Amino acid sequence: MPAEIVYVVLGLGLLMVSLLPTIAEGRAFSAPMVVLSFGVVVGLVVPGEDPVSPILDARATAHIAEATVIIALMGVGLALERPLSWRTWMPTWRMIGLAMPLGIAGVALLGWWAMGLTVPAAVLLGAVLAPTDPVLASDVQVEGPRGLGQDRTEEQRADGRAEEDEVRFTLTSEAGLNDAFAFPFVYLGLFLMGRGAWQEWGMEWLLWTLVGKIVVGCLVGWLSGRLLGALLFRGRLRGRRVAEVGTPIFALAATFAVYGLTEVVHGYGFLAVFVAALALRGAERDHGVHTALHGFVEQTETILTLVLLLMVGAAMSAGLLAGLTWGGAAVGVLLVLVVRPLVGWLSLLGSRGADRAERAAISWFGVRGIGSIYYLAYALSSEYVAEGLELWSVVAFTITLSVVLHGLTATPVMRRLDRRPRRGPGGDFAASAPVG
Repeated sequence: MPAEIVYVVLGLGLLMVSLLPTIAEGRAFSAPMVVLSFGVVVGLVVPGEDPVSPILDARATAHIAEATVIIALMGVGLALERPLSWRTWMPTWRMIGLAMPLGIAGVALLGWWAMGLTVPAAVLLGAVLAPTDPVLASDVQVEGPRGLGQDRTEEQRADGRAEEDEVRFTLTSEAGLNDAFAFPFVYLGLFLMGRGAWQEWGMEWLLWTLVGKIVVGCLVGWLSGRLLGALLFRGRLRGRRVAEVGTPIFALAATFAVYGLTEVVHGYGFLAVFVAALALRGAERDHGVHTALHGFVEQTETILTLVLLLMVGAAMSAGLLAGLTWGGAAVGVLLVLVVRPLVGWLSLLGSRGADRAERAAISWFGVRGIGSIYYLAYALSSEYVAEGLELWSVVAFTITLSVVLHGLTATPVMRRLDRRPRRGPGGDFAASAPVG
């Protein structure tokens, strides 16, 4: 694609993204739907034999998606009002500990049965499609920090409620955690492909890849977040706190530093960034600087997301779906319509934190997106995976289906839920109900 055309496309795309939130507000479509469609049109009308495609350079695609996800995870962590606890996060723990492994197993079984994939490739596909998206699911997630005590009662400040109804909170916190928790299963697929018999590496995978790297990510993230919080709220420059004189780019610097440090010590950087954001937010939960940090992160994330969606849309019109079979399409449809809703519903049964309608909404909105792009590109940059086009086709189709169906249903479903009396963490009703 000629450079001058790239500038035109990016300019038009950014113009579109800047206007879409206002245009789409209250309507049954989402900005990702429009941007992805714009990418498809670009791929059809722009001259050139080789449009920008995730197939052509898996490493470049992985790096762009990686940056997008870690920036989004910082934004998600800063957005959450509710302090971390076992009881008030119970629906989240259930979605991570039960729904995600069951979803991976379900997709792997479908990939083996409907697509004829080998067991290692099927496991990899299940892991790639496991994480819900912190980037494309903004319509069903919490909006962000509310600033210095803005419109919050003393009771809400104490338990972290405000805008966090159970559906938005669970979907947001799940998306913040499951990108990291899918990584061990991506490695499992790759190990099955290229490292010989299970007996040679199984204990290493269990103790280090599944457990050790998660522990390292949590520890580095928490310690980093505490140190960053101390710097921001206790450090002083020219007699004023850093939080009062610093710039929003602090959030981006923290994101890259925490992620890089964690990867250096071989932990899961995705997890560390999210945990660091939670710790940073908790250092002084109601300070208005969190709004500025979150806003800058959100804008940066939007630009990177635009680039990726344009790439995927253009690639789809130029052959990214060429490897899609009826079996592959069935895997995508069944994941979105059956597997995710079913495993989500089963995982939340008996959860005091969410009632029947909330469980249904949480189970339905398992948006697939940028995380899946990253994991597949990461896997394909290794020397083990031979089913590249076939896997890209299924993943691209599933992302498109998810973006369309969840984009169309987000506004009516969330509007209906918002008209109900609001429940606080743990299932108690808040003092007032929103008017939607």
